[in-house]
Amino acid sequence: MKKLAIITARGGSKRIPGKNIREFCGKPILAYSVEAAVYSGLFDEVMVSTDDREIAEIGKQYGARVPFYRSERTSDDYATTNDVLLEVLEEYEKRGEYFEAACCLYPTAPFVTAEKLKNAMELLLASDADTLIPVVAFSYPPQRAMVVKEDRLVFEYPQYIDARSQDLTPHYHDVGQFYCFRTEAYRKNKKLMLGNILPMVISELEVQDIDNLTDWEIAEMKYRLMMQKTER
Repeated sequence: MKKLAIITARGGSKRIPGKNIREFCGKPILAYSVEAAVYSGLFDEVMVSTDDREIAEIGKQYGARVPFYRSERTSDDYATTNDVLLEVLEEYEKRGEYFEAACCLYPTAPFVTAEKLKNAMELLLASDADTLIPVVAFSYPPQRAMVVKEDRLVFEYPQYIDARSQDLTPHYHDVGQFYCFRTEAYRKNKKLMLGNILPMVISELEVQDIDNLTDWEIAEMKYRLMMQKTER
C-alpha cells in the first residue's frame, strides 16, 4: 500500500509573518512536521505543498520533496485544506502516481511525532474508517456554557445547570495537527470531516492553537514540557 504525506504550507501569513518557517525552539517550525513524517518511515513520499520558494527550500532541507508548486487557485486566502489535498492527489495522478492512504500535516504542528503518526496510521488501517482525526476534550463542559443576552448572562443549556461535570458527556474538537485518510474514500467525500471518522484522543499538553505571538510562546513552553516528560 503506497502512502503519501502532504505538509500544507502556504506563504503569506498575516497574523504571524513568516509563521510556517519561523524559528520554534531552535529550528523552523515547518521542520517538525517534515521530520515526523520522514522519521516515521511510513511514507513512500513526503511532500510540501506550497506557493513559496523559501518554504520549499526549507522543506527540502529537512527531507521533504516539492515536486510541484500550488496553483493560484489554492494559494489565496480562501483556499481550504480540502482544495489543496484534492489538487495534490490529482497532480500526482497526472504523473501516474497513486497512493492508497495519505496523511495531511499542518506546518505549525511541532507536537506531532513519528510515533504518533505510526500509531494513527496503524489504527486507521486496522479499522474500516475513512479518516482518522486527532481530537482533544474541551477543558470545560460545553453543556455548562453561558451566553450574553440583553447584557445579562444566561445558561445556553439550562437543563444542565445542576448536572455534575463528571456526569456530562465529554465533547471533543479537532486539534488541527494532522489527518490520516484513505484516498479512495476521500475522493468520494471530498472533505476530511465527512464519512466514517475514527478519533485519536490527544493530551491537552500536546495541543495548542497558534494564532498570535502569545500562542507561540505558550506552544514553546508546552513543547519543552512534553520533551522533558519524554526524556524521563
